[in-house]
Amino acid sequence: MPAEVFSAIPRVDARDKVLGNAQYGADVILPGMLYAMLVPARIAKGTMRELDITPATQIAGVIRVLTSKDVSSLAPKISFLGQPIALVVAETIEAAIEGAEALNPVYEKVSFIPLMEGPGATRVPAEGFDAGDVDTAFRDAATIIEGEFETPTQHHNPIELFGTVAEWSGERLTVYEGCQNTEAVKSALAQAFNLSPELVAIKSAYVGGGFGQKSPPKLQTALVAYAARLMQRPVKLVTPRGQLFHITSYRPRSVHHIRLAANASGRMTAISHDVVQENIPNGAFRSSGYHQDIARLYSIENFRATAGDIHIDRQTPRHTRGTHPFPACFALESAIDELAYALGKDPVQIRLDHEAKTDIIARQPLSPHFLNECLTEGARRFDWSRRTPEPGSMRLRDGTMVGLGVACGLFGASGSAAETTLRVRADGTTRVISSGHEMGQGIRTAIANTIVQRLNINPDRLEILIGDTTVGPQMATVGERGTASIVPVTAKAAQALRARFEELAGANPPAGDLHEQLARLKRPYIEVTVSELAPGQDASAIQGFRTAGRAAGAGADYPGFTSMSYIAQFVEIHIEPRTRRIRMPLAVSIADIGRVVSPVTAKGQMYGGMVWGFSTALREETEIDPRFAGYLNDDLADYVMAVNADIGEIDVGLIDKPDPMVNSAGVKGMGELVMLGTAPAIANAIYHATGKRIRKLPIRIEDVL
Repeated sequence: MPAEVFSAIPRVDARDKVLGNAQYGADVILPGMLYAMLVPARIAKGTMRELDITPATQIAGVIRVLTSKDVSSLAPKISFLGQPIALVVAETIEAAIEGAEALNPVYEKVSFIPLMEGPGATRVPAEGFDAGDVDTAFRDAATIIEGEFETPTQHHNPIELFGTVAEWSGERLTVYEGCQNTEAVKSALAQAFNLSPELVAIKSAYVGGGFGQKSPPKLQTALVAYAARLMQRPVKLVTPRGQLFHITSYRPRSVHHIRLAANASGRMTAISHDVVQENIPNGAFRSSGYHQDIARLYSIENFRATAGDIHIDRQTPRHTRGTHPFPACFALESAIDELAYALGKDPVQIRLDHEAKTDIIARQPLSPHFLNECLTEGARRFDWSRRTPEPGSMRLRDGTMVGLGVACGLFGASGSAAETTLRVRADGTTRVISSGHEMGQGIRTAIANTIVQRLNINPDRLEILIGDTTVGPQMATVGERGTASIVPVTAKAAQALRARFEELAGANPPAGDLHEQLARLKRPYIEVTVSELAPGQDASAIQGFRTAGRAAGAGADYPGFTSMSYIAQFVEIHIEPRTRRIRMPLAVSIADIGRVVSPVTAKGQMYGGMVWGFSTALREETEIDPRFAGYLNDDLADYVMAVNADIGEIDVGLIDKPDPMVNSAGVKGMGELVMLGTAPAIANAIYHATGKRIRKLPIRIEDVL
């Protein structure tokens, strides 16, 4: 199976999305539905001493105001600006908004820490690691590069807001909302309401972007469900983007101190990587995660990692697309570029010369990978040979400065236990009951392509049921785990169904496609259910999946090997000589994600990754007002992102060689990988154009003046 190449098919959900038929959480309209709006705290830290709800209840249409007296999660103790302190429920959304704005709580404030440099901010050590003999390598080094690199606080802004609709039918609760982990939401609600999990249903057929923000259970979900039970009517809440900036997770600011050593022959011999990030006390987003991937990127035997958190009084940071490797790769790949100049080496060649074969953290082999092929193919498509090495040496006729930059990235290839039920009917329809969440990344298309390449069925009548806990347990779609877990088990199901049909049909099967064959054999349908484990998992993993979708993910360090996805990014930057306006007329992105299951959606993700990478490198930064620990640019007008006019030609490519060790289909994930390496490639290109080494994101016009 790993040798099989997948042909390209169009997105199977494209038509429904274009026509508006794809239903998202906030699209649900139920009879008698009420509307809700959160009331956010207006202080960063302290206690709410008084809340008079009368001004809200006097507004026409307002039915109820829920406070801490009703729900314990609406606690009067305030930990961050924007923390929900009440929920207004009304007959219309307009009344709910007016009611929420009418409330004026009385607070008792206490001092708070808004920024990493704030008074009272201290570093709390986190876990690191040592590999090899770093001290000796630095002592013997011929060349040492050292620098501090910073990435800012950034917010992911998926187009779909947090929309929740909750409905009770007796003791049964049904919730419609966009999320990446329906089973976690189901479990949280069952616990909150002391219900058997069988009485809770989460429906999330489509998600309008997630990027990590929609992975943990949302505070608003239980609030809306409580309001619906109290009112005995369905309730909908769509949280405004300005509130989401303050209550949802985000990418924390991080500062990386890199030291990089090379010997007299130009071989990189050691890395010292210290990182500190903003976090809340006991925050789940670990600063120790920054070194986990970059330590495996190149063959550098000596690596020392130290880490720490600086506690602040804002909401908790969590995983954001690119997660830890994005900031860490910005630091490392910028330092490697600087080292290449110091050694007089080509930035592509120095990377090719350090191809990694061993995981120095887990102390085991890396599975077959093709980063060097990514670099070679990217250099060919980009025409890297046109680069002249000297910074500032390339200009257009009008004086525009031209810079060419390269950088790489990697992300752990994780997997999970999974199960799929496949039914083919004589009436021309096929149904797949699987798990996962369609966030626009194309998991439905990957499932469909896996089936249509193995079974002669009608692809236009293929129904794929995912994101719905009523059809079966749903695996969390996070950390590049989705396709790599679902495709192998789907392929196995298709093979099992084919084998069962051949046993049924015998040596002389009737003519026609599989539907027609079943009809001629007088069989209404044929169905199989199969399961699959990630390497190193045992039967307990699939049992955990069946009972509540709790199949723990495995990887990237599996028993006996480590598997990663890889990418090489090439960018051309133009800088106008007077205004120093920065443009990117050309970018080339080449990835190794194992076997490519859905070429159309895979390339779509790569286009998006390059755009996001440009945006994070040159545009995006969440501005924080230290007086209030609040976000100033909390909307899509002021949170500056890349637009169409910013992006030039993007050429993407996929190596499409399977990883035979990671799973039976040889497929690895790509969702987080696609933006890695973009920011340092851009920064490196800016150095090549100007001779200025910029170590802080986002890079502004004033940085290149």
